[in-house]
Amino acid sequence: MAYKKSSNNLSKLSYGDISAAIQMAWEDRTTFETIRERIGISESDVIKMMRTELKSGSFKLWRKRMNGRVTKHRALRSPEMRFSDDVIANHRRSNC
Repeated sequence: MAYKKSSNNLSKLSYGDISAAIQMAWEDRTTFETIRERIGISESDVIKMMRTELKSGSFKLWRKRMNGRVTKHRALRSPEMRFSDDVIANHRRSNC
């Protein structure tokens, strides 16, 4: 599917960055804050990108999974969550 550039941040992304952002967005433990740090796009930009890049059924499934998921936001995580999403996200950058 062709990538529609809907915002200034999204228009600057390479196809490798788009692929990495989609992979991180699907991962339960990688926060939107990590995606912003690694790729440079906000949560709303991730949603726009997922809407344009995924088939409609896949996008709806992803949105249903992400709705209310506390692991996607650092501030909502409980202190008992002792994993680092930086470690999870670090290997994605090497694939670009």
